[in-house]
Amino acid sequence: MDEALARVLGERTAAPLAKLGLRTTGDLLRHYPRRYTEPGTFTNLTDLAVGEHVTVQAEVRQVTVREMRSRGGAMLQAVVTDGVRTLQLTFFAKRRGVLRVHEQRLVPGRTGLFTGVVSDYRGQRQLTHPDYQLIGVDADDEAAALVEASRPIPLYPASAAVPTWRIQRCVRTVLDPLTDDDLPDPIPVEVRSARGLVGLREALTDVHEPFTDEQWRRGRDRLRYEEAFVLQAELARRRQLAAGSPAVARPRVAGGLLDAFDARLPFTLTDGQRAVGGELEVELAAAHPMQRLLQGEVGSGKTVVALRAMLQVVDARGQAALLAPTEVLAAQHVRTLRALLGDLAEGGFLGGDDLSTRVALLTGSQGASARRENLLDAASGRAGIVVGTHALLSETVQFADLGLVVVDEQHRFGVEQRDTLRAKAAQLPHLLVMTATPIPRTVAMTVFGDLETSTLSEIPAGRSGVTTVVVPADNATWVARTWQRVREEVEKGGRAYVVCPRIDPDDDQAGSRRRTASSRGPADDDGADLLSWDATAAAGGLDADEPSADEPSIDDMGVDGQGLVAGAPPRRPLRAVLEVADELRALPALAGIEIGTLHGRMAADEKDRVLADFTSGRVPVLVSTTVIEVGVDVTAATAMVVLDADRFGISQLHQLRGRVGRGAAPGLCLLVADAPDGSPAATRLATLAATTDGFELAAVDLELRREGDVLGAAQSGGASSLRLLRVARDGAVIERARADAREVVGADPDLREHPVLRAAIDRLLVGEREEFLDRA
Repeated sequence: MDEALARVLGERTAAPLAKLGLRTTGDLLRHYPRRYTEPGTFTNLTDLAVGEHVTVQAEVRQVTVREMRSRGGAMLQAVVTDGVRTLQLTFFAKRRGVLRVHEQRLVPGRTGLFTGVVSDYRGQRQLTHPDYQLIGVDADDEAAALVEASRPIPLYPASAAVPTWRIQRCVRTVLDPLTDDDLPDPIPVEVRSARGLVGLREALTDVHEPFTDEQWRRGRDRLRYEEAFVLQAELARRRQLAAGSPAVARPRVAGGLLDAFDARLPFTLTDGQRAVGGELEVELAAAHPMQRLLQGEVGSGKTVVALRAMLQVVDARGQAALLAPTEVLAAQHVRTLRALLGDLAEGGFLGGDDLSTRVALLTGSQGASARRENLLDAASGRAGIVVGTHALLSETVQFADLGLVVVDEQHRFGVEQRDTLRAKAAQLPHLLVMTATPIPRTVAMTVFGDLETSTLSEIPAGRSGVTTVVVPADNATWVARTWQRVREEVEKGGRAYVVCPRIDPDDDQAGSRRRTASSRGPADDDGADLLSWDATAAAGGLDADEPSADEPSIDDMGVDGQGLVAGAPPRRPLRAVLEVADELRALPALAGIEIGTLHGRMAADEKDRVLADFTSGRVPVLVSTTVIEVGVDVTAATAMVVLDADRFGISQLHQLRGRVGRGAAPGLCLLVADAPDGSPAATRLATLAATTDGFELAAVDLELRREGDVLGAAQSGGASSLRLLRVARDGAVIERARADAREVVGADPDLREHPVLRAAIDRLLVGEREEFLDRA
């Protein structure tokens, strides 16, 4: 099925197909029509955009041919219509006779498909030298013409060099001589039979050569199920392999650290925390590795659940490693764990509890003395809990008995990094993956399908709500009130974050454009990844260890925006920490209030000092990049102002908002944005202001953005390796495929009896896709 198209179709025909990424017969057969049109249904010509390559179905209304006196030669102009609007087709030739073939074919009343690039001539939309096919005319004989004129017409993703009907002809040339034996089916016959699915050969015929709408829908549904089944089979295989691997059982020990910790907890665990804790307790006690995803609403108490699991492992003479994506988050975790444990974290120190252990920190910017001490604590086993950034992956980091790996914000780590850490254990350690980004169920089934999933949706008692308000950036009165509200919060004893997308105003704006194009996610409906998977910061002044600002409107970059302070000169649209801090210090509304800055270029000890000053209230206003997005826990923080909020995605804004209202006082989040009514950005911000339910927001986000390529680095809205399956829409299909795949893999873990399925998995995970799936 994977012969070179050049061999089957010839070099001349295959060359333009290769530019569409179609190089083999398999590529071509899996190049499915994007939609179908009926012979009598015309394309709406109202919204054709200049510069767009289009294929339209329309009726020829009139044709005129005339000599061109000014430039010589002849011109044919045809007018086609959808019944209301018209489109002009223009052909030029040196001699009138050359145009005769078009004049004879483009007879008024005939219907055709016309393809080309839309241009504008004197206010009239036109296609110049379009390619076209006339329905019911371009056929081998009259009988064939009647058939073609009555069946659905597949419209393929095409190009100027290869129009849709040429692709259709090539597909038929490849498909027609093939038999069932030539197209081995990855879906086992018993599954097809149980689900009422047609075979692969028939499904491909259905989508490429349908005679009825019912036929192409049947074929598309079968091929969509196949995509879900192949992916779920691989996830089930991975789950089976993990379940069959040995691990050191870490059962709960009565009277140990965990019991002591529970007895000292100053608050009551939520029902969700107790339920998830029970799941982890059982799985840690098993002799095969736990593999669990823990997702939770912002402030739902994931850290306490993870700490209790780590203490169970420490009680069972093991160690736990907590891998965090940034130094700020790693340091925050250490402070939080030590505060929760109290003297239980002072093992070997004067005043430490007899049961106590140590919590060690390892980061790249640590001083030599501190690093040496923490390395020794990890290697000797004195530190039962070791928290760190990528520094944990260094060859110099050794553990006495690593029993549990906890990965926070897993989407920021690659498979090699995670496996490097797990390889530091004598046997495969248990794994707990945490994410604060709520994940819709269909996404979890598609991408995290090899992990058991636990969800914390309750918010612990004592947390106050957060009110979110969208502030128009061009409304000076509202902007001035924003800073007055910040002052009011500070005067009541609160703290306020001011979040900016960049660090320095002198940073290259083009760099920001490059960075945002591949960042964690633009946020319009053609935006980036739904889970904000790619957090790599590049040029443009972003911190190397922190997530980047989402960029929804890259084409708008470089257009001057309104300044923050009333009367300030116009500024670039992406605000920067250093310039904003200077502006706020000069602002009368904030006179006398200390204003600090925080970003990823700062040294670790400087970051710690800034956060300590902010927490204590000595510096109650903190201008920061998104480095504070996750993990920073300052209960006195009650206000947040996000500048250029229209440039961030829903999930990231929700995470940022989660930094306020974490104590008894209510929180306020002000989103300063340039988002015209009706724009995708305005829709996102209005949705965020309307609800604080992260799972509802995640579902809306998924609908707005599209999921992009769940098996590759392509961002949301881009080309997907899953051609038909859409996680936002096809939850029921994924659910059925998951159940079937688990049954097949359960009976045949190595897929020895299903070599065609095994081959399909290999094709699906070619290149970077396997690594990207592992990153999930």
